[in-house]
Amino acid sequence: MVAEMIVTNAKVLTMDEGRPRAEAVALAGGRILAVGSRAEVQALAGPSTRMVDAGGRTLLPGFVESHLHLVLGGNELTQLQLGGVQGFGALVAAFRGYAAANPGLPLLMAQGAGYDILGRPATRHDLDRVIADRPIAMMAPDHHTVWANTAALRAAGVLAGAVMPHGHEVVMGPDGTASGELREFEAFGPVLALGGEAHLQLGIATGGEPEPWPDAAQRARDKDKIAAGLAHCAAHGITSMVNMDGNRYTCVLLREMAEEGRLTARVKVPFHFKPHMALAELDRATAMTAEFTGEWVTSGFVKMFMDGVVDSRTAYMLNDYPGVPGHKGEPLFEHARFEDICTEIDRRGLQIAVHAIGNGAVRQTIDGYEAARARNGARDARHRIEHIELIDRADVPRLGALGITASVQPPHAPGAMDFPLEAMEAVIPQDRWPDAYLCRTLAEHGAPLAFASDWPVTDVSVMRGIQAALTRLPYAGAPDERVGLEEVLRAYTAGGAWAAHMDGLTGTLREGMAADLVLIDADIESLPAGRIGATGIALTVCAGQTTYSNADFTV
Repeated sequence: MVAEMIVTNAKVLTMDEGRPRAEAVALAGGRILAVGSRAEVQALAGPSTRMVDAGGRTLLPGFVESHLHLVLGGNELTQLQLGGVQGFGALVAAFRGYAAANPGLPLLMAQGAGYDILGRPATRHDLDRVIADRPIAMMAPDHHTVWANTAALRAAGVLAGAVMPHGHEVVMGPDGTASGELREFEAFGPVLALGGEAHLQLGIATGGEPEPWPDAAQRARDKDKIAAGLAHCAAHGITSMVNMDGNRYTCVLLREMAEEGRLTARVKVPFHFKPHMALAELDRATAMTAEFTGEWVTSGFVKMFMDGVVDSRTAYMLNDYPGVPGHKGEPLFEHARFEDICTEIDRRGLQIAVHAIGNGAVRQTIDGYEAARARNGARDARHRIEHIELIDRADVPRLGALGITASVQPPHAPGAMDFPLEAMEAVIPQDRWPDAYLCRTLAEHGAPLAFASDWPVTDVSVMRGIQAALTRLPYAGAPDERVGLEEVLRAYTAGGAWAAHMDGLTGTLREGMAADLVLIDADIESLPAGRIGATGIALTVCAGQTTYSNADFTV
């Protein structure tokens, strides 16, 4: 068979334990035709073969982004970005400039507003001083808190407060009206709906579907947003992703894009199970799994939230928050019921992924997985815990023993990338820092690692994530949680593919696997760790098709 593309003169890191290194790779029919020496692979060239001289750059399997929010991220690319904005004057300048450039928007929505953007908790009155005559709102980087002005709260119908499900809150002020702070999806969903995009939030917010489904024009706009997100990810070498927001509507949009030739990455989409749901709702998860099969759009897993986040003190802890005696947060699921839910999901042969930030949430999640295994028997489930920002030392070995994947995000650790260390000091007692943001410790105790960004919570850049994993400094009294380059790269490729049940398709460069690869614009093994994050991607290929090429790289 003649190769359609050959990448040669490369430093190939295959992530295949049988042949970890090579010089060249040949592609044909969307598959890897051969991996080997330059001479071996170039023998497969024909007159029409596209030859790519890597110039000594590192070639890897396409990156697997194990936890992101594709639709939300793509939607937010055109919204106001407040990352790095600090102080009232800077906030006013940013919002008013955005307002002037977007006179017709029904909601002026901003992303990346730090909890300390004003040096104290923001209120609706603060935002009224920014803009009072148009609805405005700003989202925290973790996407678990929104602050809105009076116009937005009034238009959303929550100015006088609202009854919320457990764990979601319209924070009230001393005057009996909403303070402007909205915690978790159900609380800020009515404000986001003002922008006409509520249907994009339904999967993660409620576990529901749009009723009625959007018309063809709206679906086309939604697909354009997804396409923008896909292009953004391709520029960072991503060829597969586990999308942590979504529903059947999301899957249908993605399948239509695949049929139209616009889907440039493989996407796995969950069914969201919410605390208010009956077990019978899992029939929808089973149906999604059966409906979406193949190599591009799949489901097969159930996502749940066990708690919130540390910044808003909604993460469920085993110990009190600093300065708030008696407050530990609360789990979103009752313990015994959660065990029953996990057992039923596991019985159906589905994977489980649970957002668990606090050590209390992590323990309860492990308990649920352990109960499912005890009742149903062991199987190749690959259940996973998302984030694990704090874990009690007694629970560390339980992950490896139960085969639970640690789906963690190197950029999240305060001080490692964009989140300042000071943000942790207020919410995690220093005596708990040795248990915070573990990575190396989890791996040493047998937990499989899958790395990600949680984009748009943090920058989707895999290269910056690699640097964060390699360079983060130990916290006071805490062990060194860095892992080696090979293990980091594996967690972004083969490890992520394994955790997503994609390891038979992608994640390694070997004959017969999908032709998914990324060419880093340098020899990554020769780079100082502190320079990796500034290194770009030269070429991204998914199923043999170029999805991104650096303008300075000739192919």
